Amino acid sequence: MNCNKITALLQQLAPEYMACEWDNPGLLAGRQEKEVNTVYLALDATDQVIEDAIKKGADLLLTHHPLIFKPLKQVNDRDFIGRRILKLIQNDISYYAMHTNFDSAPGCMADLAADRLGILDGHVLEPMGDRNGAVYGIGKIGKLPKPVTLKALAHQVKEVFGLPFVTVYGDLESQAALKTCGISPGSGSSMIELALKQKADVLITGDIGHHQGIDSVSRHMAVIDAGHYGLEHIFMDYMEEYLREKLDGQVQIVKAALQFPAAVI
Repeated sequence: MNCNKITALLQQLAPEYMACEWDNPGLLAGRQEKEVNTVYLALDATDQVIEDAIKKGADLLLTHHPLIFKPLKQVNDRDFIGRRILKLIQNDISYYAMHTNFDSAPGCMADLAADRLGILDGHVLEPMGDRNGAVYGIGKIGKLPKPVTLKALAHQVKEVFGLPFVTVYGDLESQAALKTCGISPGSGSSMIELALKQKADVLITGDIGHHQGIDSVSRHMAVIDAGHYGLEHIFMDYMEEYLREKLDGQVQIVKAALQFPAAVI
C-alpha cells in the first residue's frame, strides 16, 4: 500500500492541525510514494527502535514523539538526530510522527487513558478547538467510578498501565476519598494549574518536578507521576488495532517491545 494512503488514514484520526503550535508532527523523513508492506510502531525513534525496524524490514516507522522538533541546519553523522535520519533514509524507511495531534484528538490519547481508569462524565482539561461538534484538547478530567484513597489509586494506575512504579506526591496513608481525577499523559506540569482550577482531587501525569509536586499537595491536590513513557505507551496498542482494522491485513504491523526508560533498583 502506498505511504500516502496510510498517512491519509492517520490524518483522518488525528489531523495535524490539532497539534500544538510548537509541535512537529507529520511525514518527517522519507518518500511519500513509498510502497509500504510493513509498519513499525514505537513511542520514540530511538537507535534501538530504528535498528529493529530495519531488521524487521519496515517500510514506514510510525512514532508518537517526533524525532525532529526544531529546524535542522545540517543532517550528517555528527549528532544522534542526524545519524538516525540518515539511517532511515539509507534504508528507505519513511518516517511519520503523531504527537500532540494524537494527544488532543477525540478518542485518542486523553480519552484512552481516561477510559483505562473508568473516568466518568469526563471533559477536556485544556480545550484547543472544536471538530464536528466535539471539543478536542489536552488531558481529561472527570469523576472516578467510586471514591478511592490515593494509595489505592496509585496501585490501580500501576496495574492498568502495566507500570513498574509510580511516584506519588501526597499522603499515602490518608483515608480521604478522592473523587475528581485529572489525567494528562506525557509531560503534565503545565496542567497542574488547570487541574486545580477545575477542582481535581488528583492529577495523573508525568515529568513532575519536586517543587511542582509538593506545591500541588500544599494546594490540596495530589499528583501521581506515572512517567512520560508510562502513560503514553498505550499509543502503540491503539495504533496497532486502528491500522489492522483500516488496512484489513494488507500491511504487516510490528510493535516495538515495551521498554521503560527508567527503573527503580
